[in-house]
Amino acid sequence: MTKHHDEEDEDRSPILEATDRQILSLLEGDGRMSWTELGHQTGLSTSAAQQRVKRLEAKGIICGYHAALNLEAIGAGITAFIFLNPIDPEEDERIPDILRTFSEVRGCHSIAGAASYLARVQAPNTSHLDQLVTRIRKECHCGTETVVVLDTMFDDLGMLGTR
Repeated sequence: MTKHHDEEDEDRSPILEATDRQILSLLEGDGRMSWTELGHQTGLSTSAAQQRVKRLEAKGIICGYHAALNLEAIGAGITAFIFLNPIDPEEDERIPDILRTFSEVRGCHSIAGAASYLARVQAPNTSHLDQLVTRIRKECHCGTETVVVLDTMFDDLGMLGTR
């Protein structure tokens, strides 16, 4: 029997049971939650909670734990999104590797539409942002369009928790 591309493949699209979803939701909210508290919140023993998390890590469902930074406090309070359109289509695949070398770049996405990539950047001020965009244009050999964030209402909502 031939498998269609939209059929669920257990390796690519795991079906999670309710307890695993609850664990993921809790860890999205507090990645430093103790095993004891995680067990208490899920009705599992401490060791069972730890074993579940280790299994979710081994399956690649939990990919890491991160600290949320106050970007203004570290001198990177300006957020901007830069659309990048390569001048030479042959250079297109090099852009992500070049962007990775800029400390101000926080993310890079291949996108559909007029541009090829969307980069999220952090800068201390608009003057620095202007210089950054100029450097990106030169090093990536691309045209850009930049959108500056005025205010962020929310960012990085959890996928499984309540909103």
